[in-house]
Formats: sequence, C-alpha cells, structure tokens
Amino acid sequence: MQQATISPDNELNALPTEDAQYIARFFQVLADPTRVRLVKALADGKWCVSDLVQALEMDQPAISHQLKYLRKLGLVNWERTGRHVYYTLNDPLLRTTLLNALNNLELDEIA
Repeated sequence: MQQATISPDNELNALPTEDAQYIARFFQVLADPTRVRLVKALADGKWCVSDLVQALEMDQPAISHQLKYLRKLGLVNWERTGRHVYYTLNDPLLRTTLLNALNNLELDEIA
C-alpha cells in the first residue's frame, strides 16, 4: 500500500482509491457493535460458534453471519475439530486497533 505524502511544493499526493477502499473496509469491521463484541472475543482466544452464542447472548445465525463476513475479509482463521469449527482472529492489526481503542476510551472491560 502506498502512503500519501506531501511533495516539496506542498501538493498532496493523494491516497490511491484501492488503498482507501481497503482501509475503509478494515474500519467497517469495527463500525458494527456486534462485530466489535465478536472481534473482542476472538482477540482473547479460540471460540466455536456455540460458545460465542452463549458468551455474546446472540442467536446462532447472527454469529454465523458475522463470522462469514470476517472470513470473507480474511480477518479470522477457522479450524474444524470433530463437529465443531473454532475461530481465531487472524489479523494482529485489528486486534491491536480494538484493544487500543478500548484502552484509550477507558471502557470498563479492558483487555
């Protein structure tokens, strides 16, 4: 990804559209409260869908829908063990971004 820079004559070298779209998709993940809760859980360890359903007190289709979205973006890993599929966060930048936000916003449940 290219960086936007200011040239010596103070003209902005604009961020390419493709890079801007990539960054927007990254932050879109954290723009939804359900995904924030899910990413926080996955940042803490490996989870199967049934455990996420209980922990987040949400229905299974909602959890599965969000996991599918995160898988499509390549942000989670999954591994089948028997009849369970376990998910982990695949993106250290996403984990760091979320945990920094939690710390900087001084929320009660800090990583």
